[in-house]
Amino acid sequence: MTASQVRRDNGHIAYEVHGEGPLVVLAHGMGENRASFRHLVPLLVAAGHRVASVDVRGHGESSTGWPTYAPAEVGADLLAVVRDLDAGPAVLVGNSSAAAAVVFAATDAPELVTGIVQIGAFVGQSKLNPLLRAAMWSVLHSPRLFGMFHKTLFPVHRPADDEAYRRAMVANLREPGRMAAMRGVVAPAEPHWTARAPQVRQPVLVLMGTRDPDFPDPGAEARAARRLFRTAEARMIEESGHYPHADQPQRTAEELLGFLAVCADA
Repeated sequence: MTASQVRRDNGHIAYEVHGEGPLVVLAHGMGENRASFRHLVPLLVAAGHRVASVDVRGHGESSTGWPTYAPAEVGADLLAVVRDLDAGPAVLVGNSSAAAAVVFAATDAPELVTGIVQIGAFVGQSKLNPLLRAAMWSVLHSPRLFGMFHKTLFPVHRPADDEAYRRAMVANLREPGRMAAMRGVVAPAEPHWTARAPQVRQPVLVLMGTRDPDFPDPGAEARAARRLFRTAEARMIEESGHYPHADQPQRTAEELLGFLAVCADA
Protein backbone atom coordinates (compact mmCIF):
# COMPACT_ATOMS: atom_id res chain seq x y z
CA MET A 1 0.00 0.00 0.00
CA THR A 2 1.23 3.50 -0.87
CA ALA A 3 2.23 5.48 2.19
CA SER A 4 0.70 8.80 3.13
CA GLN A 5 2.97 11.62 4.27
CA VAL A 6 2.73 14.37 6.82
CA ARG A 7 5.07 17.32 6.47
CA ARG A 8 7.24 18.40 9.37
CA ASP A 9 9.67 21.31 9.65
CA ASN A 10 12.66 19.31 8.43
CA GLY A 11 11.13 16.58 6.29
CA HIS A 12 8.21 14.21 6.08
CA ILE A 13 6.87 11.26 8.04
CA ALA A 14 5.42 8.31 6.11
CA TYR A 15 2.55 6.27 7.46
CA GLU A 16 0.04 3.69 6.27
CA VAL A 17 -3.61 3.47 7.38
CA HIS A 18 -6.02 0.54 7.42
CA GLY A 19 -9.50 0.00 8.82
CA GLU A 20 -12.17 2.11 10.44
CA GLY A 21 -12.93 2.88 14.06
CA PRO A 22 -11.01 4.28 17.04
CA LEU A 23 -7.47 5.21 16.04
CA VAL A 24 -4.37 3.23 17.03
CA VAL A 25 -0.92 4.50 15.99
CA LEU A 26 1.98 2.04 15.84
CA ALA A 27 5.66 3.07 15.98
CA HIS A 28 8.56 0.66 15.47
CA GLY A 29 12.02 0.56 17.00
CA MET A 30 15.57 1.16 15.84
CA GLY A 31 16.37 0.07 12.30
CA GLU A 32 12.94 -1.34 11.49
CA ASN A 33 10.05 0.19 9.54
CA ARG A 34 6.27 0.13 9.59
CA ALA A 35 6.20 -3.40 8.13
CA SER A 36 7.31 -4.59 11.57
CA PHE A 37 3.58 -4.54 12.44
CA ARG A 38 2.43 -6.39 9.31
CA HIS A 39 1.02 -9.31 11.31
CA LEU A 40 -0.59 -7.21 14.04
CA VAL A 41 -2.39 -4.64 11.90
CA PRO A 42 -4.94 -7.07 10.34
CA LEU A 43 -5.91 -8.35 13.79
CA LEU A 44 -6.60 -4.85 15.12
CA VAL A 45 -8.47 -3.87 11.96
CA ALA A 46 -10.63 -7.00 12.17
CA ALA A 47 -11.52 -6.00 15.74
CA GLY A 48 -12.86 -2.63 14.57
CA HIS A 49 -9.94 -0.22 14.77
CA ARG A 50 -8.37 2.26 12.42
CA VAL A 51 -4.64 1.56 12.48
CA ALA A 52 -1.84 3.86 11.35
CA SER A 53 1.60 2.26 11.20
CA VAL A 54 4.34 4.87 11.05
CA ASP A 55 7.85 4.94 9.62
CA VAL A 56 9.81 6.64 12.41
CA ARG A 57 11.81 9.63 11.15
CA GLY A 58 14.79 8.51 9.07
CA HIS A 59 13.38 4.98 8.62
CA GLY A 60 11.34 3.24 5.93
CA GLU A 61 9.89 5.85 3.58
CA SER A 62 10.25 8.77 5.98
CA SER A 63 12.89 11.32 5.05
CA THR A 64 16.44 11.38 6.43
CA GLY A 65 18.68 14.26 7.47
CA TRP A 66 16.79 15.39 10.57
CA PRO A 67 18.71 17.57 13.02
CA THR A 68 17.64 15.30 15.86
CA TYR A 69 16.06 11.88 16.32
CA ALA A 70 15.36 12.31 20.02
CA PRO A 71 12.32 10.49 21.45
CA ALA A 72 10.54 13.78 22.16
CA GLU A 73 10.69 14.65 18.45
CA VAL A 74 9.58 11.17 17.40
CA GLY A 75 6.65 11.61 19.79
CA ALA A 76 5.84 14.93 18.11
CA ASP A 77 5.84 13.12 14.75
CA LEU A 78 3.26 10.64 16.05
CA LEU A 79 1.08 13.53 17.19
CA ALA A 80 1.45 15.06 13.73
CA VAL A 81 0.08 11.83 12.23
CA VAL A 82 -2.92 11.94 14.58
CA ARG A 83 -3.60 15.55 13.59
CA ASP A 84 -3.12 14.78 9.91
CA LEU A 85 -5.75 12.05 10.08
CA ASP A 86 -8.10 14.27 12.09
CA ALA A 87 -9.18 11.06 13.80
CA GLY A 88 -7.93 11.41 17.36
CA PRO A 89 -7.63 10.98 20.16
CA ALA A 90 -5.58 7.82 19.65
CA VAL A 91 -3.86 5.06 21.54
CA LEU A 92 -0.13 5.16 20.76
CA VAL A 93 1.93 1.97 20.68
CA GLY A 94 5.73 2.18 20.68
CA ASN A 95 8.17 -0.70 20.38
CA SER A 96 11.75 -0.60 21.70
CA SER A 97 13.21 2.89 21.11
CA ALA A 98 9.76 4.22 20.16
CA ALA A 99 8.44 3.16 23.57
CA ALA A 100 10.09 6.33 24.87
CA ALA A 101 8.45 8.48 22.19
CA VAL A 102 4.88 7.63 23.19
CA VAL A 103 5.53 8.91 26.72
CA PHE A 104 6.54 12.33 25.40
CA ALA A 105 3.52 12.42 23.08
CA ALA A 106 1.13 11.58 25.92
CA THR A 107 2.45 14.38 28.10
CA ASP A 108 2.90 16.98 25.35
CA ALA A 109 -0.63 16.66 23.94
CA PRO A 110 -2.83 14.71 26.36
CA GLU A 111 -5.96 15.77 24.48
CA LEU A 112 -4.79 13.69 21.49
CA VAL A 113 -3.80 10.55 23.40
CA THR A 114 -6.20 8.23 25.23
CA GLY A 115 -3.57 5.69 26.25
CA ILE A 116 -0.07 4.43 25.52
CA VAL A 117 1.51 1.01 25.13
CA GLN A 118 5.22 0.32 25.57
CA ILE A 119 6.53 -2.88 23.99
CA GLY A 120 10.07 -3.82 25.01
CA ALA A 121 10.82 -0.50 26.72
CA PHE A 122 14.30 0.26 28.06
CA VAL A 123 14.12 1.70 31.57
CA GLY A 124 17.87 2.12 32.06
CA GLN A 125 20.98 2.23 29.92
CA SER A 126 22.77 -1.11 29.67
CA LYS A 127 26.39 -1.03 30.82
CA LEU A 128 28.36 -2.94 28.18
CA ASN A 129 31.86 -4.30 28.61
CA PRO A 130 34.44 -3.04 26.05
CA LEU A 131 34.04 -6.09 23.79
CA LEU A 132 30.25 -5.78 23.63
CA ARG A 133 30.52 -2.02 23.18
CA ALA A 134 32.75 -2.54 20.13
CA ALA A 135 30.36 -5.15 18.75
CA MET A 136 27.39 -2.80 19.16
CA TRP A 137 29.31 0.00 17.44
CA SER A 138 29.76 -2.30 14.45
CA VAL A 139 26.09 -3.25 14.43
CA LEU A 140 25.10 0.43 14.43
CA HIS A 141 27.31 1.13 11.40
CA SER A 142 26.62 -1.89 9.20
CA PRO A 143 23.22 -2.80 7.68
CA ARG A 144 24.37 -6.39 7.23
CA LEU A 145 25.48 -6.74 10.85
CA PHE A 146 22.30 -5.13 12.09
CA GLY A 147 20.34 -7.68 10.09
CA MET A 148 22.27 -10.46 11.79
CA PHE A 149 21.71 -8.89 15.21
CA HIS A 150 18.01 -8.41 14.46
CA LYS A 151 17.64 -12.14 13.87
CA THR A 152 18.89 -12.88 17.40
CA LEU A 153 15.97 -10.92 18.85
CA PHE A 154 13.64 -13.78 17.84
CA PRO A 155 14.98 -16.48 20.20
CA VAL A 156 11.92 -18.76 20.04
CA HIS A 157 9.56 -18.08 17.15
CA ARG A 158 9.94 -16.22 13.86
CA PRO A 159 7.23 -15.17 11.40
CA ALA A 160 7.07 -17.30 8.26
CA ASP A 161 8.09 -14.28 6.18
CA ASP A 162 10.90 -13.25 8.52
CA GLU A 163 13.75 -13.71 6.04
CA ALA A 164 11.99 -11.68 3.35
CA TYR A 165 11.19 -8.91 5.82
CA ARG A 166 14.79 -8.79 7.03
CA ARG A 167 16.20 -8.60 3.49
CA ALA A 168 13.92 -5.66 2.71
CA MET A 169 14.83 -4.00 6.02
CA VAL A 170 18.56 -4.32 5.36
CA ALA A 171 18.10 -2.98 1.82
CA ASN A 172 16.32 0.06 3.25
CA LEU A 173 19.13 0.62 5.76
CA ARG A 174 21.64 0.74 2.89
CA GLU A 175 20.02 3.92 1.60
CA PRO A 176 21.94 7.15 2.38
CA GLY A 177 21.25 8.52 5.84
CA ARG A 178 19.43 5.48 7.20
CA MET A 179 22.16 4.19 9.51
CA ALA A 180 22.72 7.68 10.91
CA ALA A 181 19.00 7.83 11.68
CA MET A 182 19.14 4.44 13.36
CA ARG A 183 21.96 5.62 15.60
CA GLY A 184 20.07 8.84 16.24
CA VAL A 185 16.95 7.24 17.69
CA VAL A 186 18.99 5.39 20.32
CA ALA A 187 21.45 8.17 21.13
CA PRO A 188 21.22 9.42 24.75
CA ALA A 189 18.87 12.38 25.04
CA GLU A 190 17.58 14.50 27.89
CA PRO A 191 15.15 14.39 29.45
CA HIS A 192 14.98 10.60 29.54
CA TRP A 193 11.45 9.24 29.13
CA THR A 194 11.52 7.92 32.69
CA ALA A 195 11.52 11.52 33.97
CA ARG A 196 8.32 12.20 32.04
CA ALA A 197 6.53 8.96 32.95
CA PRO A 198 5.06 10.24 36.27
CA GLN A 199 3.34 13.02 34.32
CA VAL A 200 1.33 10.61 32.17
CA ARG A 201 -2.33 10.70 33.16
CA GLN A 202 -3.67 8.25 30.58
CA PRO A 203 -3.81 4.46 31.05
CA VAL A 204 -0.54 2.68 30.27
CA LEU A 205 0.17 -0.89 29.22
CA VAL A 206 3.70 -2.29 29.38
CA LEU A 207 4.25 -5.40 27.24
CA MET A 208 7.38 -7.52 27.32
CA GLY A 209 8.38 -10.85 25.81
CA THR A 210 9.42 -13.38 28.43
CA ARG A 211 12.42 -14.33 26.28
CA ASP A 212 13.47 -10.84 25.21
CA PRO A 213 17.26 -11.16 24.86
CA ASP A 214 17.80 -7.41 25.25
CA PHE A 215 17.25 -7.74 29.01
CA PRO A 216 18.85 -9.97 31.66
CA ASP A 217 15.43 -10.19 33.36
CA PRO A 218 12.57 -9.07 31.06
CA GLY A 219 9.98 -9.38 33.82
CA ALA A 220 11.96 -7.12 36.14
CA GLU A 221 12.36 -4.56 33.36
CA ALA A 222 8.62 -4.57 32.69
CA ARG A 223 7.82 -4.13 36.37
CA ALA A 224 10.35 -1.30 36.64
CA ALA A 225 8.61 0.48 33.77
CA ARG A 226 5.18 -0.07 35.27
CA ARG A 227 6.19 1.48 38.59
CA LEU A 228 7.12 4.75 36.91
CA PHE A 229 3.53 5.52 35.90
CA ARG A 230 0.50 6.55 37.92
CA THR A 231 -1.80 4.05 36.23
CA ALA A 232 -0.14 1.14 34.44
CA GLU A 233 -0.26 -2.60 33.94
CA ALA A 234 2.61 -4.86 32.91
CA ARG A 235 1.88 -8.00 30.91
CA MET A 236 4.29 -10.66 29.70
CA ILE A 237 4.01 -12.40 26.33
CA GLU A 238 5.14 -16.00 26.78
CA GLU A 239 7.81 -17.46 24.49
CA SER A 240 8.33 -14.09 22.81
CA GLY A 241 11.43 -12.03 22.10
CA HIS A 242 11.90 -8.31 21.50
CA TYR A 243 9.11 -8.08 18.92
CA PRO A 244 5.97 -9.72 20.37
CA HIS A 245 3.82 -8.11 17.68
CA ALA A 246 5.82 -10.09 15.10
CA ASP A 247 6.53 -13.42 16.79
CA GLN A 248 3.32 -13.65 18.87
CA PRO A 249 0.86 -11.35 17.04
CA GLN A 250 -2.31 -13.11 18.21
CA ARG A 251 -1.32 -12.98 21.87
CA THR A 252 -0.16 -9.39 21.52
CA ALA A 253 -3.42 -8.43 19.85
CA GLU A 254 -5.40 -9.98 22.70
CA GLU A 255 -3.54 -7.85 25.23
CA LEU A 256 -3.88 -4.73 23.11
CA LEU A 257 -7.59 -5.19 22.48
CA GLY A 258 -8.26 -5.58 26.18
CA PHE A 259 -6.32 -2.39 26.85
CA LEU A 260 -8.07 -0.52 24.01
CA ALA A 261 -11.40 -1.36 25.61
CA VAL A 262 -10.16 0.10 28.90
CA CYS A 263 -9.06 3.27 27.12
CA ALA A 264 -12.41 3.61 25.40
CA ASP A 265 -14.16 3.48 28.79
CA ALA A 266 -11.74 5.85 30.55
